[in-house]
Amino acid sequence: MGRKHVLPAVALGVAVTLAATACGTGGPSGAGQTLDVWIMEGTHPDATAFFDEVAAEFEATTGAQVNVEFVPWADAHDNFVTAIAGGTAPDVAEVGTTWTPEFADAGALADVTERAGDTSDYVPGLLEAGTLDDRLYGVPWFAGVRAVVYRTDVFEELELEEPTTWEELREVATTIQEEREDMAGFPVPGGAMFSALPFVWGAGGDVAVQAEDGTWQAEIDSPESREGIRFFTDLALEDGLSTTGATTWLETDMQDAFIRGDSAMMIAGSWAPAAIMETDPELEGRVGAFPIPGRDGGYSPSFLGGSHLSVFNGSEDEELAWQYVQLLTGDEFARRWTEETSYFPGRQSQLAPFTESEDPLVSPFAIQMSEAGHGVPVTSAWGQVEGQRVVQTMVQAILSGDASVEEATATAAESIEETLNGGA
Repeated sequence: MGRKHVLPAVALGVAVTLAATACGTGGPSGAGQTLDVWIMEGTHPDATAFFDEVAAEFEATTGAQVNVEFVPWADAHDNFVTAIAGGTAPDVAEVGTTWTPEFADAGALADVTERAGDTSDYVPGLLEAGTLDDRLYGVPWFAGVRAVVYRTDVFEELELEEPTTWEELREVATTIQEEREDMAGFPVPGGAMFSALPFVWGAGGDVAVQAEDGTWQAEIDSPESREGIRFFTDLALEDGLSTTGATTWLETDMQDAFIRGDSAMMIAGSWAPAAIMETDPELEGRVGAFPIPGRDGGYSPSFLGGSHLSVFNGSEDEELAWQYVQLLTGDEFARRWTEETSYFPGRQSQLAPFTESEDPLVSPFAIQMSEAGHGVPVTSAWGQVEGQRVVQTMVQAILSGDASVEEATATAAESIEETLNGGA
């Protein structure tokens, strides 16, 4: 390949061309090579045709062929671990944002900090999730984000405005509950962690923070976090805006209830509206969305759940692998990926057109992602916290009356600290 090239992250449209031509005029730099790529399967439509086009563009530019393997999400983590241990990892792979720190910490991912250069265009929450010890191992590719999905026809009937604060959210939900006895104003799902966390973050709290010595300190039991959790659970316990069954509901249960007409609002992902219309076409034109209100205005942060693109150590040609990452995250294919999947791109410049969209089911989610996205603690141990369902157990204990906010958060904090600090 010749010398390596440091490319700024904002060089979107011409990055691949520059990288290919910089190696000289003796032909495509990757001629005769094949790049192995893993793409996850199961959360977006069949992407075979899309990646065939990416591969054709990549071969035309570099001369290299691309072998894409689609890996089901359910099997992906184990497949990665096995491949890393056996030295058979791909050159490039889609990696879930909560896995990137784990694989980077294990030494499996190439450090692309210098290649990325200026990272100011990346969506902050996704950039943070791909960074470990100030080094970049996961290039933000796309993300889904949660906002509030609601029944526009119910709001119009009751002459309600979209709430902009927590208190307004409570008031709107209360009005719906009083006027529409068949609908829950704002169900509180005990099994949906990412419905609860916006209220933790929105109150100024957090799950955990890392101290200067590298140890983790739980913050889920801080006064701020407890304030947010109390508001969230009191919507059910004090205001009666939920339903008893919601104590164990997952996000899928929330969506089912919304489609049945049993609830007027819910926190749901940017992918949810399309799924709702597909299930019940009669809801077309009767569903809207707005960013999760902040406590006193603005927006409460919402989890950015998505994927990075990572180059794996051991790739025969890391420069060629990097060129593929640039092509896939460049303007054209990033836009098309969003149009095909309803997930948003990982760069602010690419996200901007969606924040300005006139589509009422697009712009609220894009604004939420651009202005109030958030990540979970960036540590290889976070997956264990999720696996133990610590946050869900905490919320369910409060909703079921088995523990007070103080008791449940104290228990959760103890578990989080033990796990993140290697005691699990």
